[in-house]
Amino acid sequence: MAERVFDRRDRLVLLLITVVELVVFLDTTVLNVALPAIGADLGLGEAGLGWVTNAYLLAFGGFMLLGGRAADLIGPRRVFTGGLVVFTAASALAGFADSAALLIAARALQGVGAAVLIPSQLALLTASFTAQAARNRAFGVWSAMGAAGAAIGTAVGGPLTDGFGWPSIFLVNVPVGLVALVGVRLLPPDSARPAEGLRRLDIPGAITGTTALLLIGYAIGALGASGTRAIAAGLLVLGLALLAAFVVVEARSPHPLMPLRLFTIRQVSGSAVVNALVGAAHVPTFALLALYLQNSQDYSPTRSGLAVLPVAVVNILASRTVIPYLMDRLGAARVLALGLGLQALAMGWFARLPEHADYGIDVLPGAILLGIGLPAAFVGVTVPAVTSVDTADAGIAAGIVNTAQRVGSGLGVTALLLLADLITARATTPPDTAYRTGLTAAFATAATLAALGALLTLTLLRTRSAASGSAANDTVSTPTRTAHVRKA
Repeated sequence: MAERVFDRRDRLVLLLITVVELVVFLDTTVLNVALPAIGADLGLGEAGLGWVTNAYLLAFGGFMLLGGRAADLIGPRRVFTGGLVVFTAASALAGFADSAALLIAARALQGVGAAVLIPSQLALLTASFTAQAARNRAFGVWSAMGAAGAAIGTAVGGPLTDGFGWPSIFLVNVPVGLVALVGVRLLPPDSARPAEGLRRLDIPGAITGTTALLLIGYAIGALGASGTRAIAAGLLVLGLALLAAFVVVEARSPHPLMPLRLFTIRQVSGSAVVNALVGAAHVPTFALLALYLQNSQDYSPTRSGLAVLPVAVVNILASRTVIPYLMDRLGAARVLALGLGLQALAMGWFARLPEHADYGIDVLPGAILLGIGLPAAFVGVTVPAVTSVDTADAGIAAGIVNTAQRVGSGLGVTALLLLADLITARATTPPDTAYRTGLTAAFATAATLAALGALLTLTLLRTRSAASGSAANDTVSTPTRTAHVRKA
């Protein structure tokens, strides 16, 4: 007996938010296979090409707290609209860039737009879908789009570059952004007054917090290269000092960018810790799998990208079927633990990749497990945080949790790729065997991080009702909402 969860307007709102979510996360990986073409056209070496990628990722992670608080103070629909304008304009600028400096600047601007969009999306979902069944379905679809974005980006980047040239990987965002801007009027209106919100925006906190996250993000990425390790260590120390200063500023501010009281809410602080492990485990897995397929199995970049496409397909199918069902019956914490457990199994499966792989036996099962585990973890880790706070704090709660994943991703990629390199370099076996040994160790470490996340979920995020056996109430209770919401 199927219950009607969404009406036509609900479906349009969900389509608008989740398609933008897909494009934002697709842009984290879509240019990977286009980097050689970009380097040839714009005269960029490896270091410069690294900045084409990192400019987006650093700005994405660094500005997310500011984006989250702006959504709370100015209004999520206004901030979503502004972020969409910035992201779309930056995509057009990147597509028409005729110099390396312009492309890198455009990528950084894209990252700022993405950082503003994600927290406002979560605040809009929370306000738009108030009934539990509708909210579970909406967050399930949203999480699948984010989780699928990286896999889809890897898969479509090659064909776009081969067929239309590297500018197409950016220009494809423009029509999506323009159509989304037309649909913004469907979103619930804001109750916040923008002028008053701007006056309450914590500028000292924004400067210290954003600068700290940018420096820490850059330092984490640069620690993996011997040539930049010394300066990266210094910048890491400076970033941590600024982070400490940020905490002091926030403790004294009458209107803090990141209210420290939120960390006393177990669902917020626990979700942040677990989401850092989600990022540290799954993001390196895509990189490690691409390295194995291309360097050990002689896959082309396009074929390697298509090999992970089942992750995206299973993501979307699971989000429309099994994940909402599990959310209704098990609750967010158990779904999160299950998702991380499936990820651990997938990464453990990849840790046994042989010298000569059979795709259907050695790769596809792990991809299917990952395709179910990723959206389950994304929705399970998001719902507790944004539904345990008042609407006035939903944006910054989303910003905290998603910033934790960005930081965890950077740490995970740096640490696991460095681990693979060290083990490969020290192995006494033939080079091919040594290379797979390094990748195996990195996959096994990723599996351990995912399993640790599952354990912490059951420790930190299970509610009292869940512990007593009421799975339906395992999602956190939602406090009284003060902002305008539309009944789903």
